[in-house]
Amino acid sequence: MVRRPGQPVPVISDIPTDEKIVFLTIDDGAEKDPGFVTMMKELKVPFTMFLTDSAIRTDYAYFSPLVAQGHGVANHTLTHPNLRTLSPEAQRREICGQQQKLKERYGTAPRLFRPPYGNWNEATRTAAGTCGVDAIVLWRESMQIRDMQYQRGDRKLRPGDIVLAHFRGPSELKGRTMTEMTATMLRRIQEQGFTVARLEDYV
Repeated sequence: MVRRPGQPVPVISDIPTDEKIVFLTIDDGAEKDPGFVTMMKELKVPFTMFLTDSAIRTDYAYFSPLVAQGHGVANHTLTHPNLRTLSPEAQRREICGQQQKLKERYGTAPRLFRPPYGNWNEATRTAAGTCGVDAIVLWRESMQIRDMQYQRGDRKLRPGDIVLAHFRGPSELKGRTMTEMTATMLRRIQEQGFTVARLEDYV
């Protein structure tokens, strides 16, 4: 799915597919758990990092091994504002500014963008398009400390769902590490008979 120049940027929460796959996305970048890097290297489970500059700037290097493992780098703005409260130009600065920073740090400009809190408006789509983004990525499920939060009433994963998690540590996870939270999330996905696919291969 490649957007032609001038076309509106699509907003997606899932990918149409019959395969029993879901897509794992991890936001912000505040927690930098070395155990997580090791775990993902061993498990070889693909995920996409939606990174915010204000969260990662204390240690850009932490994410380099994850990029080297082949995990996707995507845009989550410079400072994590509620974009709906900003002017079109301010939205453009947040999105284009982070495109530039991520390109400088990790080698390629992201194709995917997630608005903080999932809040966007038409100005967001326009800004994202002018910054070179191909899709705005939302989610269907989000991983909390021990369990998934579902948007649909049947509380089940469906083929092509995008799952949201965060780079969070023990202070926000009631003493659990990011590595433990991720292991629980992967178990929940497996229990329902799903495997994790690479989002960038489908968008």
